[in-house]
Amino acid sequence: MAKISTQMRYEYELYEKTRIIAESELRSLNAQIEYFMKKGIEAYEKEHGPIILGPAG
Repeated sequence: MAKISTQMRYEYELYEKTRIIAESELRSLNAQIEYFMKKGIEAYEKEHGPIILGPAG
């Protein structure tokens, strides 16, 4: 699957807590954020059904 590069802004506390979790899980900060996003999408789809992507997705 292709990856895209984005710029995101975070509250300081959210960033620091995520960084600490990433360090404890031996992940990069980027990998930890991606992991949290996947878990959030899984939870959303479990409750609301699958998200169907169009041709560009």
